[in-house]
Amino acid sequence: MTVDHPETIALRRAAAPDAAAIAQVLRRSLDSLQEQPCRSAEEDLAFVREAVLAHRTVTVAQASGSIVGFIATHGAWIDLLYVDPKWTGRGIGSRLLAAANLPQAKLYCFRSNRRACRFYERHGFRAQAHSGGAGARQGLPDVLYVRTSR
Repeated sequence: MTVDHPETIALRRAAAPDAAAIAQVLRRSLDSLQEQPCRSAEEDLAFVREAVLAHRTVTVAQASGSIVGFIATHGAWIDLLYVDPKWTGRGIGSRLLAAANLPQAKLYCFRSNRRACRFYERHGFRAQAHSGGAGARQGLPDVLYVRTSR
């Protein structure tokens, strides 16, 4: 497989036909987290179609015709930012974050996802609150990160 360089990654607004590819990136990313509860491929696809694409601004990163990452935002909230594990460490997440153009932003991140926590901290986010997971959507401990300015 030929590996694309970050400069060959194209960012664009997501469209309805991207749902399956976005759901696959989401699933591969979540599968890489040991504690992540399982959800079926059909549930992932329904979530992407009915919640993400229908109600969020979504930008995808595409390489060689395949979606390799995406960011979903709503107002000042970053609801989802995932890069296929095969593509991490290439600046794609940073480019997606920059494309969202949110000088002030908030997000939740699983505490067990140390790589993501470091990523957000490098981009100016600061931990504001920690949960034990009882009230979180996935039931996993998370961190509320806030960035007040870039």
